[in-house]
Amino acid sequence: MLSLLCCPETHQVLRLADAELLEQLNRRIAAGSLQNGRGCAISEKLAEGLLREDGKVLYPVRHNIPVMLVEEGITLG
Repeated sequence: MLSLLCCPETHQVLRLADAELLEQLNRRIAAGSLQNGRGCAISEKLAEGLLREDGKVLYPVRHNIPVMLVEEGITLG
């Protein structure tokens, strides 16, 4: 199914985020310093995420459902 999904903004290919990246993001969530594309703080820990091909945006996967909304994407870097 992953091969059917692409970034809703740029149409780039997505891949599963690795454990190291998710751990880094979860530390930022715990510190209250991670926001989504709307500028809202993220409070729910990430178990999975889909990383855009250029590595600049991660889309969360919540309850095994990819949240493929531009405003829910997490800008990285």
